[in-house]
Amino acid sequence: MAEFGPDSGGRMKGLTIVKPVIYGNISRYFGKKRDEDGHTHQWTVYVKPYKNEDLSTYVKKINFKLHESYPNPNRVLVKPPYEVTETGWGEFEVVIKIYFNDPNERPVTIYHLLKLFQSETDIMLGKKSLVAEYYDEIVFQDPTAMMQQLLNSTRPVAIGAYKHETDFEEKKEKTLEKILSAKTKIRYEIQELNERLKQKKESIQTLKDHLEKLEDADVTDVENVT
Repeated sequence: MAEFGPDSGGRMKGLTIVKPVIYGNISRYFGKKRDEDGHTHQWTVYVKPYKNEDLSTYVKKINFKLHESYPNPNRVLVKPPYEVTETGWGEFEVVIKIYFNDPNERPVTIYHLLKLFQSETDIMLGKKSLVAEYYDEIVFQDPTAMMQQLLNSTRPVAIGAYKHETDFEEKKEKTLEKILSAKTKIRYEIQELNERLKQKKESIQTLKDHLEKLEDADVTDVENVT
């Protein structure tokens, strides 16, 4: 196994490695307030790899900072699954900090608003879980030699099919469709505005021509009088 000094083998200039991740939470309504503490939901906040790979290959630990009202609000996880399950009644921002096995790589911070409430009937009745998860990318620009080796030596975290609560490929396609539709709409609106502008300019020019004719007529009348 290769050994790395304090500088972790130096920086790999010009190299960029991207690691996509999924973060978010899933929650379920109890159906009513719990008598002992007034809690209404059980929830789990998490960080997962987008692809089927073990994050612990290059991640040292992940710190989830919960609301101060929770006992021990700083929850530190050193191996998968990187998730925290709790109960509660309110939404708040969870600060997620990812530390890497190479101390020369700065930690990455993610902010996630814990989501509990949604107007969909099945979720409000507790028949269905609420999912609020997002796609993001950790970009390693000029990583150290040590980090490059760790990032390129990940192993599968699960056997068989690997999927998320959200179909991000479908979401990507729908987002692209919306963008293309928006571009087409904007292009049409710009054409329409340009046409209106052209008509306004023509109207202004027509008025100018009319005023010039009137002024010429007035001058002619004055000359005739004199």
